[in-house]
Amino acid sequence: MSEQNKHKRPKYTLEFKKDAAKLVNEKGYTHKQAAYNLGVSLGAIGCWVRAEKGPTVSATKKPVLNLAELRMEREILKKAAVFFAQELQ
Repeated sequence: MSEQNKHKRPKYTLEFKKDAAKLVNEKGYTHKQAAYNLGVSLGAIGCWVRAEKGPTVSATKKPVLNLAELRMEREILKKAAVFFAQELQ
């Protein structure tokens, strides 16, 4: 597949995601209404709403991390990868 034919996923800011989740959590919008009004996918709204609600605990699942925690973990992993790559040289 050539570079021109690839579909690029839109990038949304953390603030946009939080505001979108607030429409559902605080303003009473349905997931479908929020997705339609903002022009984003229904799945994206669902993920953002779950992330804003915070971690959930169930007997079979690990707690869900919010977006800020996931970003922090990703940054830590990036730094660790750089550290170990430098050690191998």
